[in-house]
Amino acid sequence: MLICRGCGHQIHESAIACPNCGAPNTTSPKRILPAALLCFFFGLFGFHRFYVGKWGTGILQLLTGGGFVVWTVYDFVMILFGNFTDKQGNRINLWT
Repeated sequence: MLICRGCGHQIHESAIACPNCGAPNTTSPKRILPAALLCFFFGLFGFHRFYVGKWGTGILQLLTGGGFVVWTVYDFVMILFGNFTDKQGNRINLWT
């Protein structure tokens, strides 16, 4: 169950929109914990980007060593604060 960002009511994870207020569910099915672990241990290879479906930037990180480490550190901070997004632009904001 998730909390609707529009009205605060509980909605199911698979719901497209809140049945109470109609606000769209923009939560990604991907989770923070696997993304954070992949970024921490394999960030230089872009594995966390492959996990969320961002294949283009994943390959770019693979070729540049995680954007010369700077890009990997930035992504790690974004993941931990819940601001990292998946391929569809939905925030990854659930830990498990």
